[in-house]
Amino acid sequence: MERSLSMELIRVTEAAALSSARWMGRGEKDSADGAATSAMRDVFDTVPMKGTVVIGEGEMDEAPMLYIGEKLGTGYGPRVDVAVDPLEGTSIVASGGWNALAVLAIADHGNLLHAPDMYMDKIAVGPAAVGKIDINASVTDNLKAVAEAKNKEIEDVVAVILNRPRHEKIIAELREAGARIKLIDDGDVAAAINTAFDHTGVDILFGSGGAPEGVIAAVALKCLGGEIQGKLLPQNDEELQRCHKMGIVDVNAVLRMEDLVRGDDAIFAATGVTDGELLRGVQFRGTNATTHSVVMRAKSGTVRFIDGQHNIKKKPNLVIKA
Repeated sequence: MERSLSMELIRVTEAAALSSARWMGRGEKDSADGAATSAMRDVFDTVPMKGTVVIGEGEMDEAPMLYIGEKLGTGYGPRVDVAVDPLEGTSIVASGGWNALAVLAIADHGNLLHAPDMYMDKIAVGPAAVGKIDINASVTDNLKAVAEAKNKEIEDVVAVILNRPRHEKIIAELREAGARIKLIDDGDVAAAINTAFDHTGVDILFGSGGAPEGVIAAVALKCLGGEIQGKLLPQNDEELQRCHKMGIVDVNAVLRMEDLVRGDDAIFAATGVTDGELLRGVQFRGTNATTHSVVMRAKSGTVRFIDGQHNIKKKPNLVIKA
């Protein structure tokens, strides 16, 4: 892939963030998601690549744009798989909460898992604990492994998990073990990425969330030298058949980094929509706006944080094509 794609992709996430941030706190999550999706699609049309959406907003008959199988880019340049979540945390934006992001990931064609839209059990850590975790091990054993890897006591370890009834047993075991817990309402892509940055205060992610988000998080953690493991959790025969249709034969298998994102190169880009531990949200002042983004590349290991200043009047549709 061309390294210049990194900056092109930041333009895409910036546009999605700027569009959706206008809906912050207004209680209209679908409007926020639609704004992000439309802006992301418009800017993708200007990116020099031959992209195919493998993780998107749904199938072609379910989503008007950024659907699985859709072609993105100018049609010239590298052939890549694209995973998008125009607004990771629609409910977060609707309520004005924490850690909403516009995110995307790309890899060379054929290198991203075509994850079906269903739940995935996940465990994720940053570079210090790579090779120490096991999704089939107990919560307590994984806490001990991370504590040892990071030279901490278990009571110093912070685990992040979606605040859902399905996670009651995991939360109870975390508390029994003495770990500290950060319960989040949405946004487990951001939570997984945060495990790789010490200043966020997060050491490990547990629990189930969307499988597509698991693949996107895997690209970010590949760039950062971290690790995520997953197991698909089909809830019915229809979801089971969808796994088989997408080429996933053994739904009980542990999906490791090399299963989720293959090859030695991938790019992850994200722009904050609302404030979070890692990225600041969009700020507006008259016709000007500021954004805070991160872009990472697996091949080089480069991580760049980018502050953007935007004159909305000069690009009212967030796209300058010429």
